[in-house]
Amino acid sequence: MIALRPATKDDIPLLKRWDEKPHVIAAGGGDDWYDWDAEIPRNADWGELLIAEEAGRPVGVMEIADPAKEPTHYWGEIEDNFRAIDIWIGEEKDLGRGLGTQMMRAALDRCFTDEKVKAVVIDPLESNVDARRFYERLGFKFVERRTFDEDECIVYRLSRADYEALAARR
Repeated sequence: MIALRPATKDDIPLLKRWDEKPHVIAAGGGDDWYDWDAEIPRNADWGELLIAEEAGRPVGVMEIADPAKEPTHYWGEIEDNFRAIDIWIGEEKDLGRGLGTQMMRAALDRCFTDEKVKAVVIDPLESNVDARRFYERLGFKFVERRTFDEDECIVYRLSRADYEALAARR
């Protein structure tokens, strides 16, 4: 079972090591990922960085952000009461074990606990067919093709109604 906890300064060396993994680099497109030294100590009111642990062992990291409040305005104009999720699994040995599904379900549960949240959006690279299938299996619906910075992405959305219907079947 996956548990989520806030990322701390102690996680920075691990996160930097994960950033060098080929599967993490491939999923990120042209992004330089994060300046973990700056991001982790910051206590942003618009988002949180979470470490996913399996039996106390870190296996991945997630960011849950309010895209309307996020200071870079990465998502552009977006209505209030949405959340955006980014997810990374750190080690190759942890890929394909169902951990991503558990991480996303825990993150979605966390997002939709706030009654004001209408939907969650994600933006995998258009070329990342595996990630796109993963999100579709979780109930995310295609919204549009969109260029973020220089990356061609697919925007998906999971509405509260779709989330509640899926959660009722778990």
